[in-house]
Amino acid sequence: MNRRRPLGIALVAVALLAALLLPAAAFAKRERFDTRVFAHVGRPGFPALAYVHPDGRVYEGTYTNPTGDDRPSRVLEYDGHGKQLRSWTIEGQDLSAEHGVQVAISDARGRLVLLDRTPARALSLDPDSGRQRTYATFADLPTCPPGQTGPHCSPALQDLAPVPDYAAWGRDGSLYVTDFQQAVIWRVPPGGGKARIWLADRRLDGNQFGTAGIVLAPDRQTLLFSQQSSAGGGDGDPTTGKLYSVAIRGNGDAGHIHRIWESDPGDGPDGFALARSGHIYIALAGSNQLALIGSHGREMARFPATPQTGENGSPVPFDTPSSVMFRGRRLLVANQSFFTGDRRNQVILDVEAREPGEPVFIPGDARAERR
Repeated sequence: MNRRRPLGIALVAVALLAALLLPAAAFAKRERFDTRVFAHVGRPGFPALAYVHPDGRVYEGTYTNPTGDDRPSRVLEYDGHGKQLRSWTIEGQDLSAEHGVQVAISDARGRLVLLDRTPARALSLDPDSGRQRTYATFADLPTCPPGQTGPHCSPALQDLAPVPDYAAWGRDGSLYVTDFQQAVIWRVPPGGGKARIWLADRRLDGNQFGTAGIVLAPDRQTLLFSQQSSAGGGDGDPTTGKLYSVAIRGNGDAGHIHRIWESDPGDGPDGFALARSGHIYIALAGSNQLALIGSHGREMARFPATPQTGENGSPVPFDTPSSVMFRGRRLLVANQSFFTGDRRNQVILDVEAREPGEPVFIPGDARAERR
């Protein structure tokens, strides 16, 4: 009699045989900090924050070339596998001056919010139409008289131009933007317009290495922000960076600043991201490392333990890692190569975190409002 094996049993047998033939590495879990290249960033290069859009795509802006160039900045779009899909050239930049653009965040309609260096402005970019429009402008502030911090001046010791760096939404639709050189945090009103000084403090004066990343905490009443250095002399050792918190009071004003963590000298902490656990992953642009900070400000780990030179499983070394953003249980790190200008190292790195990130708050987004 012709006996036929049931189809379901046959399929299971095939699957088991295929599993036995695959190498064990195919089933191994990636270790925390295992690092791979997600995407290469073409000219003009010098990638800033790799922004993970709620739709799953990744948007990358090209930032300042310290040796100068006459190319306008670009925004690059990648799919979830690191394949470049589209790009947009930034309009209206002053190419005779230092220029660069950072994809800071998106809005509830999916439009990207870009921070442009020259002129100092925020742009809205619609990926569907490609339309660019000015969302906000940032003033070139005079320095404050001795002993003062405002109301319409920069408390920095040196008179430097505005550099909008990172941004975070508030619950009411205000946009909070750090200024890398003017020792202030700006507030852009809901819907855009002229930015106003929200927080001005000597502790934000890092001279040319000032206030960088900013994230809204899960309580949606507190902003966390990083300081690359205290070169202006406002908070202890001028060579160390800091991580601070500041409350958004009920009337919208800034509360008191609290220091959460202090880096080692020369670390240059830049962009950072929050995990759901409360852990903070921060890029150390000066020491070419990532730091893992616990929810109470205790530094838990560094990767690599010593500055990276291409070992530890990474095909390229950490070379001015400038930002961190979660993509699932992994981190996307923009490798800017700011000081060496090595085009081979100007990539977006994929770093295993082995824990999920805290979702970025976007006002009006139904997914965010349910949390």
